[in-house]
Amino acid sequence: MESKKNCSISQKWTKKMPKGVELEISHQPPSMRCVANLIIAINRLKAGMSESVLGPNFSDEERFIFERTSAVPGKFIRSKVFPCSVTDGQKRSLVLARNNRELLAVMLQGGNECRKVYLNMATYVHLTFSTWLGQPVVLGIKNSDLYLSCYKDGDKPTLHLEIVKDKASLSEISAKSNMMRFLFYKRDTGLNISTLMSANCPNWYISTDLDNNWPVTMCQKSASRYTTFIIQRQS
Repeated sequence: MESKKNCSISQKWTKKMPKGVELEISHQPPSMRCVANLIIAINRLKAGMSESVLGPNFSDEERFIFERTSAVPGKFIRSKVFPCSVTDGQKRSLVLARNNRELLAVMLQGGNECRKVYLNMATYVHLTFSTWLGQPVVLGIKNSDLYLSCYKDGDKPTLHLEIVKDKASLSEISAKSNMMRFLFYKRDTGLNISTLMSANCPNWYISTDLDNNWPVTMCQKSASRYTTFIIQRQS
């Protein structure tokens, strides 16, 4: 009787399955990979999609789901790193003031484009992370050992450029360590438009001044500063 029941259930659902998705009834505990496949399959059933599920090459969405199920509790695990250009709401570029090690928001013209700073953005995954905060990222200046960090200088959160020689120390970040100062939540508000909130100092954002050639600093959301950035991935 049990086998007939399982057979009828399988036949009923097989007709509804998209191409590449098969229903298999098992009494064995599911693995993390199976759970990831199941989530993807359910989402595709809801959306009426017919693509094949997790194969030898993961899509970004599938890899993100699988990595989240494999992450270590209490730690942010570095996933991938890519270079990107960053400009503020006035299309001003980031420029490094080497004398006092800070970033400036500058409107570059003509032959000054060489002064533009590009960032290496590392994305992270976390087992219990709430995605509504945004994508956890670490930001480093390309071709340098300088990384953006945020911590309180006195009673006010401030933005810093810190030298990190041992880049492996940023491969895993414990949620209870002072390394959280390097972590920011990138939250998209439009096409390539994002805010960057400090994970170490919640509700404080990387921002630029209304006037040109002023330092990039932290602020709480305010009409007197720009807190959105155009972030474009570079090849």
